[in-house]
Amino acid sequence: MEGTKMSTSRRNHLKSLLLQIAETMLEEEAREAQKEKMMYMEENCSTLCVPGSIQELQDLCRGLHKQIDLVDEERYDVEIKVSKSNKEIDDLKLMVQDLKGKFKKPALKKVRMSADAMLAALLGSKHKVSMDLRANLKQVKKEVKEEEKQTGNWRKNIEEKAGMDGRKKMFQTEA
Repeated sequence: MEGTKMSTSRRNHLKSLLLQIAETMLEEEAREAQKEKMMYMEENCSTLCVPGSIQELQDLCRGLHKQIDLVDEERYDVEIKVSKSNKEIDDLKLMVQDLKGKFKKPALKKVRMSADAMLAALLGSKHKVSMDLRANLKQVKKEVKEEEKQTGNWRKNIEEKAGMDGRKKMFQTEA
């Protein structure tokens, strides 16, 4: 069957047959669900007979309220069980992932965003924060040292200090 191909008309005919079978199966399931619903209603819900006196009506209402409370308690218990089991399933899924050790890291996109836009995204639009970093910096004035002023040309300084005259000057200025 691998090597031979089906003709288009044969394939369409088989598809239509499958669809007809599926449609009949769905109709049968719907009928069965309706029958089950009717049987459940007959078993659990008795026919309603409206009593003539007020006292009997009040008793009927009290009985119905008790039944409603019981059903609500059962529903609540079932919801709690379902939520616990869902949480347990999630925990087990995480444990399986941990045991496998295969984490697919998504490819991250490079995003160009200014600091102001990033803060706005993190803090929300309610907070207006300006991130002007240059305004927050201290102004530092560069102090020019006296020694640097004097050392303008190093060759000239060396020639002045060379020989006996230079040494005398050096001792005279220091003393």
